[in-house]
Amino acid sequence: MSAITVLGNARRACSGPTRRETLKVGALSLLGGLFDTRSLLALEGSQSSYLFPAKAKSVILLYLQGGPPTQDMFDMKPHAPDGVGGEFKPIASSVPGIDVCELLPLTARTMHHSAVVRSVYHNGGCHKNLPMYTGFDVNLPDEEFRDTDPPSMGSVCAYVERERKKELPTYAYLPCPLGWGEVRKKAGPHGGFLGRRYDAFSTVCNAFVDHPPDDIWHPQVVRGEPRLKDTVLLEGITLDRLADRRRLVEQLDDAFRSQESQRDLGNYPREERLAYEMLTSKAVREAFDLAREDAQTRNRYGRTLFGASALLARRLVERGVRFVNVSWDNFSKRFEVSKAGWGTHQRNFPMLKETLLPNFDQTYSALIEDLAARGLLDETLVVTMGEMGRTPKINADGGRDHWTFCYSVLLAGAGIRGGTIHGASDAQAAYIKDHPVHIRDVCATIYHLLGIDPSMPVYDRANRPIAVAHGGKAVGQILA
Repeated sequence: MSAITVLGNARRACSGPTRRETLKVGALSLLGGLFDTRSLLALEGSQSSYLFPAKAKSVILLYLQGGPPTQDMFDMKPHAPDGVGGEFKPIASSVPGIDVCELLPLTARTMHHSAVVRSVYHNGGCHKNLPMYTGFDVNLPDEEFRDTDPPSMGSVCAYVERERKKELPTYAYLPCPLGWGEVRKKAGPHGGFLGRRYDAFSTVCNAFVDHPPDDIWHPQVVRGEPRLKDTVLLEGITLDRLADRRRLVEQLDDAFRSQESQRDLGNYPREERLAYEMLTSKAVREAFDLAREDAQTRNRYGRTLFGASALLARRLVERGVRFVNVSWDNFSKRFEVSKAGWGTHQRNFPMLKETLLPNFDQTYSALIEDLAARGLLDETLVVTMGEMGRTPKINADGGRDHWTFCYSVLLAGAGIRGGTIHGASDAQAAYIKDHPVHIRDVCATIYHLLGIDPSMPVYDRANRPIAVAHGGKAVGQILA
């Protein structure tokens, strides 16, 4: 049987086979299902048919690692029975009929920009981050990253913009990679089977508390700042010598790529380019330099690691970064602080009152109001969520445990119909009462607002088409 040969260059298509490999397959195999029509079209063309005008030029994802108890934040149950309802009272917000926790007074005045989805769920298991970043919610045996994972939303943005030349990354993760504080690489915010070139550009950070040691159930405010890593030239290395070294590396890259023998060779040039520009570009270094912000602004966001990271997120989106994650993370292994994050298995109400809610309130409201004042909120989508919710029943230690069956996600800004509540939990915030929203639907909503069709396929390592939102549908009721 003769081979079909179609003219085309040898570049890799979607981290799968090269065009040369793909377009020399046998006719029977081609027609018999090795690639379906959409796969073939994707290899021969672009994803332009899956893109449309975006309402959100950028996304800031505020990720509350550990699982925030949203029934103590945005879905208050003041009439729930003892042992279920909380200690806090609801207060009126800027939208009649929408109440929030009394410990969120600054957030309350921003609710006219916001939509609360109170009926979110997933089946991916407790403390699993993959569902939130991808919409894929198979309950895997652990939280660890695998290179066969589907790509995150930010990684898909980087993939869509892969040919665009610019100094700053498309996708940034602040203040450090997810799990870095625990000396782990957790699944979720990565390029997965698309390859490392679509991973987030991540800062690193220092993290400390005012009065160490930091007790897990009596957490202190975590301070510190995100910072660029390795941005100082070694002694004796001038910019000219650095440029010579870069040209040598590029020549080696070209030689290796000509072999077409390793599928992930395309991962490295982007990382090298970013590292080079961090050393040589004044504009890039200035974008990450929080010292350029005045003291009043820094105080408004809060002199905390979360506050500094949110402020840096604002600086990045106003310079065109497409997707920025700000994670409130766990630093138990690297710095011996913030062991619990938003995990409130004990002392739920004191933890919320003493540290978690006041600091979230300050930073979140500062971000929303700062974006609005700068004219950026209409083009920036701000999403607040954790990897799960927490139990309606208060345990014997005064805490709330893991719960994935019903929790809330907060969305504000670009393309969102402000002052909106969608879905409802039951009287105890235990199960969904109406309008269930799977986490993949939240991801699909984010894609939709970014101008990316949630059904757009990317191709795994077996070259199978995988819809980026895994079948999720945008929640039309919260869209403007």
